[in-house]
Amino acid sequence: MKFELRTYVANPGKMSDLLKRFENYTDRIFKRYGMESLGYWISAEDSNILVYIIKHQGSPEINWKNFLDDTEWKEAFEKSEKNGSLVNSITSQFLSSVDFSSL
Repeated sequence: MKFELRTYVANPGKMSDLLKRFENYTDRIFKRYGMESLGYWISAEDSNILVYIIKHQGSPEINWKNFLDDTEWKEAFEKSEKNGSLVNSITSQFLSSVDFSSL
């Protein structure tokens, strides 16, 4: 089991649309491919930054490949970006829990 910390910097004025995409599509589609969302946060210092953690069952590389190849995801992505790109940048970091972690 692997954990992944992801940080998205939304383009100005696009955070609401990005959150809607996660709520209506992304989070549900993640589950198809062994990806469980553990939490989502907006930065208190910068409202254009979304941070979330997912737990991967199996290989994260295969999970992401399958997710990005998903027909519903492709349609949702295209539809959500018809008025411009929602995300300026994405960073990802894989994490290992320590012995005393509740996760």
